[in-house]
Amino acid sequence: MARHSSIRSPLGKARRVVVKVGSALLVDARTGRLNRAWLETLVEDLLWLRGRDQQVILVSSGAIALGRRQLALSKGALRLEESQAAAAVGQIRLAHAYKELLESRGVTVAQVLLTLEDSERRRRYLNARATLETLLSLGALPVINENDTVATAEIRYGDNDRLAARVAQMAGADCLILLSDVDGLYSADPNKDPAARFIEEVHEITPEIAAMGGRSASEVGSGGMTTKLLAARIAVSAGAHMCIAAGQHRHPVRRIEQGARCTWFLPAATPGTARKQWIAGTLRPAGAVTIDRGALAALLNGRSLLPAGVTGTRGPFERGDTVSVLAPDGAEIARGITAYSDGDAARIMGRKSVEIESILGFRGRDELIHRDDLVLLKHATL
Repeated sequence: MARHSSIRSPLGKARRVVVKVGSALLVDARTGRLNRAWLETLVEDLLWLRGRDQQVILVSSGAIALGRRQLALSKGALRLEESQAAAAVGQIRLAHAYKELLESRGVTVAQVLLTLEDSERRRRYLNARATLETLLSLGALPVINENDTVATAEIRYGDNDRLAARVAQMAGADCLILLSDVDGLYSADPNKDPAARFIEEVHEITPEIAAMGGRSASEVGSGGMTTKLLAARIAVSAGAHMCIAAGQHRHPVRRIEQGARCTWFLPAATPGTARKQWIAGTLRPAGAVTIDRGALAALLNGRSLLPAGVTGTRGPFERGDTVSVLAPDGAEIARGITAYSDGDAARIMGRKSVEIESILGFRGRDELIHRDDLVLLKHATL
């Protein structure tokens, strides 16, 4: 099983790992029941990662596959409303299984329901990211499911792979593992072409690589290699390593680190670097804030921008927009993602963070721009 590769240890080095599980692994296609014995070994793997101080997020399919059996829905394609009804029933059973297996081992499990829209609309994205950060900081293990009861295109196209990549992006994960019914990427469908070549490492998703995508081989899953390649584009652009691996074996995550055959997609930057490159590359910031010399000195020392150091705002901009940070002389010295709109920023500028709630009527972030969301431009000086 062992193999030698230049990228054998991304999983072992990762600080934060997202694991995505497909329906074909969770649900027995013949009976429609949960593969509980296999799921127990997956949970043991997640605890193994946590035991060495790695943070773990699980993205899970399976709700529709579980619910359709309970509702006695016929095999084959379901109408949209049938998929949503099956998801509503199956979601309860899936959440209960994760809760039982994880909490019996002393781990608090949290369910988060998302759609692709939640990960692509800026305000929803920020709320979801803040929730995940808080859950992880409190030691919980988030289990993320697609909100299939209200989703439309997500159900039709089976985009849980892309949702997992968006989760990895918003969480700043170092590593994304897609556990699937295939062991990786091939140059052609290995079931049809015996000469198909296995691709162990992908350094760039070229048109040739993109053309290798195919359809799902599973009866209960709806995602294929095409969705996994779309996920890879998102993950590597966010600085995360991504792995496609066969998940049907027991202890599927541990097998990857032990050298089981899989395909790794390699990023060109770390999650933090990729995020800051994206912020710095914003072509047209939505607005600007002007700061005093004390705040400028704090930013140059790697600190966040607090309301107390802001002397002016130029809008309009909304929470989650990228804004320019201007020095007292008007020169742009940084860019960052603001935690407040221009109206709220104008009300709290020059004030202490402890005063924010009394001024705005709600408790927001202490920082106007957190240091993780801020990039200093090269010419920034006092």
